[in-house]
Amino acid sequence: MIYLDNAATTMRKPQAVIDAVVAAMGSLGNAGRGAGEGALGAARVIHGCRELVAELLGCPRADHVAFAPNSTEALNCVINGIVGEGDRVVTTVLEHNSVLRPLNRLAAERGVTVEHAGCDAYGRLDMDELARLVTPGTRAVVVTAASNVTGNVVDVAAVAALAHAAGALVVVDASQAAGVVPIDMAEQGLDVVCFTGHKALMGPQGTGGAAVRPGVDVRPWNVGGTGVRSFDEQQPAGWPTRLEAGTLNGHGIAGLAAGLRFIAENGGVAAMGAHELAMSRRLYEGVAGTPGVTVFGDWPVVGGGARTGVVALNVAGLSSAEVSDALMDGWGVATRPGAHCAPLMHRALGTERQGIVRLSTGWFTTSDEVDEAASAICEIASS
Repeated sequence: MIYLDNAATTMRKPQAVIDAVVAAMGSLGNAGRGAGEGALGAARVIHGCRELVAELLGCPRADHVAFAPNSTEALNCVINGIVGEGDRVVTTVLEHNSVLRPLNRLAAERGVTVEHAGCDAYGRLDMDELARLVTPGTRAVVVTAASNVTGNVVDVAAVAALAHAAGALVVVDASQAAGVVPIDMAEQGLDVVCFTGHKALMGPQGTGGAAVRPGVDVRPWNVGGTGVRSFDEQQPAGWPTRLEAGTLNGHGIAGLAAGLRFIAENGGVAAMGAHELAMSRRLYEGVAGTPGVTVFGDWPVVGGGARTGVVALNVAGLSSAEVSDALMDGWGVATRPGAHCAPLMHRALGTERQGIVRLSTGWFTTSDEVDEAASAICEIASS
């Protein structure tokens, strides 16, 4: 199989990640729930992973990295922990449902006002509209670091500057960016970065979390057992315990730590992003201009600029599902058709009915694989 669905999950994991999970399954206890070596070993692994995440994201304090099963839960935790009744939030049409649905719920249940900045024909965020929407009194700006539909990268530092000028917090969904796009919370002025472990960070599914700038108050969302301060009637206020109720996925976090070390040992985020971009650019150049093929995103205008490894396209007259099925059945190419949990992006691009075929490269993608995929798309378009 030619696996080009890395924006959904990196199915091909480094062997070190697999080995770390297997080893943890046989050795780790429950962090904070005992005095034995298993419990202490789990605590060391989890703390070590916090340090690796903090280093990757430029978070000033490792204890302000709180783990969650995925970025969706992390975003729910942060959004519900920051936004209060009657608040005003600005977001964008680029967002995944992991941002849109929590905000929609708050709008329905707490009277929160939610505004959406639009995009241009290439799917690029309209920064002028965002600037008009982010006015004094705005509680938070929630924005993706990279579109999961088009692969376009957002200038989160510029977004943060707009937010802070209006007295708002900025929350970044780095699900598609962490590991392949440089993120530095301190340098870019980011208040919260939510991440998932199972995509470009090379970790197992069931891992993710939020990195929070010291001084940002996020009210606890999940509450329950913590292993510490058991007589407190409310969730303990200290970090990261305030955002971590219940047993953490120590086995998965051990694998995530191995994935982060793999990235560091292979050239870091710059090398990972450069490889994804080289492979996706090769794929784009192999299909661009083919009669009947429409490619979405900022490819025509980005030049050598930042992008993730996504090539989003359609073939005229065929639904995205038909194209993805043909690629899998005829050439063994795994892709993602449909709406990608990003309804406003599809409405903006006019692809609500057809959907989009998303091909997404990863660290283990080869030039032969993308050449085969490009050839297959051209053949489908010509048939």
